[in-house]
Amino acid sequence: MAAVTQGIKELVKKAIADNNVMIFSKSYCPYCTGAKDLFGDLDVKFNAYELDTRKDGSEIQQALAELTGQKTVPNIFINQNHIGGYSNLDELYRSGKLESLIQKAKL
Repeated sequence: MAAVTQGIKELVKKAIADNNVMIFSKSYCPYCTGAKDLFGDLDVKFNAYELDTRKDGSEIQQALAELTGQKTVPNIFINQNHIGGYSNLDELYRSGKLESLIQKAKL
């Protein structure tokens, strides 16, 4: 795979910085759908990039892997902090810690 361009890295960083909740997703992924549904159920606004529908999707996913060490989706950020994937999000939700993260993000 080719090296990720600086422009793609900047696009990813800006998306994370500009959104209290940012989800890098794929439209067919059940775990991505689960993450988006959970935020929807909690009435939390989020932005999602559907990497499978974007021409630069594979480059974005590669940039995320370099940034976070996580190669899979969903790749979730709350208040610019990397949360991880769906299982990490679900664990935060079940433990009650997600609510405080959401409140800190002033959503």
